[in-house]
Amino acid sequence: MVSLYVEGTQFKATLSDGRVLYSPDLVGATLTIASAGGETKIRIEAVEPDPGDNARAAAPSSEVLLHTFSYRTPEGEWKNLCDPGPDGRRQGFPLAGRARGDGTIAPAEPGVFELTCTGGAQGKCVRFGYHPWKMREGAPAARALYDACVRLVRADYSGDGKGTTRNGQRIDIYDRVGVQSPGNDPAHEFEAGFSPEGAVCVRHVRVKENTSLAALEASGPRLKGRTGAICTEEFARANGAILFVRSPP
Repeated sequence: MVSLYVEGTQFKATLSDGRVLYSPDLVGATLTIASAGGETKIRIEAVEPDPGDNARAAAPSSEVLLHTFSYRTPEGEWKNLCDPGPDGRRQGFPLAGRARGDGTIAPAEPGVFELTCTGGAQGKCVRFGYHPWKMREGAPAARALYDACVRLVRADYSGDGKGTTRNGQRIDIYDRVGVQSPGNDPAHEFEAGFSPEGAVCVRHVRVKENTSLAALEASGPRLKGRTGAICTEEFARANGAILFVRSPP
């Protein structure tokens, strides 16, 4: 193999004889992945187009390829790389870029990628339709939508990388460009509006055991005077939010 890159959610391998193979061609292959913690052997067990998850606003997509990855333990066993997501799937995909400490993914030089599982915020946002690799006309940019989604899914209101949600928490996510539309569940109320940097305002917190409006206001100037009743969808839009979320109050 001469080179290994990522396009969208699949690998692109160029071989020494000039052949180009993509993820479906690489099923059964073992890759040696270098990271800060050393090298890990990853085997691609299966690849399939995303069948979607209607219960969680993830539409079927031929653009998103779900991989079943196994990693080799020090004892020589092969184990699934991913924990089960909300739909029970233990799958993932590669994403070009380098993970930041706050959970978002920064652009990086060719050949640098992250393996993302569908149960985490990074994977969920791709399945929701926020594809950071896409070019789109007008604002906001695709990567801005993706970063805002990661913040929103993790309930990272302050934009400091500290998520305050919990596994299995149901939310209604929508945006100003039509990738996702509000479900308008009467059991949900407006929670917050998000930009790529975090929440622009918070009406109520998603998980009261993990944070509070008072704690958010005290955490720094970002949300000072922007919590509680003042935070409506209209206020959030006027202050730069590009994604919105409703949840049980």
